[in-house]
Amino acid sequence: MATGAEPAKKDWTADDLVTMPDDGVERWIINGELREKPSEFPEVGMTVRNRHHCDIMGLIVTALNNWLRSQPRPRGKAYCGDLGVILPGRDGTVGVDVVYAPPEVVAVQSDDETTLLAGVPTLTVEILSPNDVIEQIDEKTEAYLAAGVPLVWVVDPADRTVTVYRPGAEPELFNVTHTIPAHPAMPGFTPAVAELFE
Repeated sequence: MATGAEPAKKDWTADDLVTMPDDGVERWIINGELREKPSEFPEVGMTVRNRHHCDIMGLIVTALNNWLRSQPRPRGKAYCGDLGVILPGRDGTVGVDVVYAPPEVVAVQSDDETTLLAGVPTLTVEILSPNDVIEQIDEKTEAYLAAGVPLVWVVDPADRTVTVYRPGAEPELFNVTHTIPAHPAMPGFTPAVAELFE
């Protein structure tokens, strides 16, 4: 018999996320709600990235590391490989393809075994895959900006473009004929888009 009362909704946390099985399902939490995206290849039991996706990820991290070497110490760090990022104040934990964390975020990380990064990155990069759902990418982009991430890139390997998002500004689209202008939070980081794809 229905009572008319709905069951209490669970508020998901980063602790919940790290205890979930490694079963090939990409999971993240936005505003305390669990989001899931099954692997393209569930029979493999892990998330499979195609070689183009991995190549672009490596090129972006190389560009970031080359820039970092030119910066004074203390330096931040570039991370890749679907790093879990705990977004403060948003009840959110998202997997990001590439992240640049500034020195002050790197300095406060604990030495425990977690793979999650706590704090606000300066740059998050989402590299589109064939099975990405645009609504999910939009939701993650909005979560990054709402959490205070100053720079968000969405990289489209098919079109060889980078869409740059900043809080309070219209998105900007850059193609392989462009150089992405520096952001005040990352002075001197002006990669040529073509170098991110070849």
